[in-house]
Amino acid sequence: MSEQHSNHEVVRQSLGTIVVIEDDPNIAELVNLYLANVGFRVLVAGNARQGMDLIDAERPVLVLMDIGLPGPIDGLEASRQIRKTNSVPIIVITARGDESDRVLGLELGADDYVTKPFSPRELVARVKSVLRRTEGIRDETSEVKSIGPLALDPLRREVKVDDEEIVLTAREFDLLEFFLSHTGIVHSRRQLLDGVWGRGWFGDDRTVDVHVRQLRRKLGDALPLTTVWGVGYRCD
Repeated sequence: MSEQHSNHEVVRQSLGTIVVIEDDPNIAELVNLYLANVGFRVLVAGNARQGMDLIDAERPVLVLMDIGLPGPIDGLEASRQIRKTNSVPIIVITARGDESDRVLGLELGADDYVTKPFSPRELVARVKSVLRRTEGIRDETSEVKSIGPLALDPLRREVKVDDEEIVLTAREFDLLEFFLSHTGIVHSRRQLLDGVWGRGWFGDDRTVDVHVRQLRRKLGDALPLTTVWGVGYRCD
């Protein structure tokens, strides 16, 4: 009876389901251990196809995926396919030094990345950070922000251009919201990383450039964003 009660407690306190797509069983077990320890329900898949099936069936709050997956579908292609129909936050795992894969992963819709070897505690912090942003837990105003035909609704986490909804990743949304909340001010890449990704975020400044490029591609002329060479960006 006590064991059954304990199982119910675990379910009730769950922070949500995370799908981990990782072919290395040792890494998968370590990630499972740390994420489960803080309250997540973790489902592990050994390849991209299994992972995508789990995502469709389980509706996870986040996906953690190794880029270097075996089989015909690697992590980059899986990210591309997932983003066609699903806005679930994705954190990709890359090998240290594979900068091109990290950049491509972000361009294909990943919200963040970690590099191997990584600290499990850092990974948990990254997961919580992405989810805080996705769930809209902020101290900022909930009023709709707009410039010309561009409108952003913080509560619904919706972006529209001329009343047509534009699908953004969680990080793209947060960066756009930051720009719209601080119009007319030039921000360096480091200031943008601190304001959107959080102070102490481990990563390089190029991450900002990748997300800015994605915003410009999706929003076009509706986004009045100026590159201030040698400094950063300004939203007018």
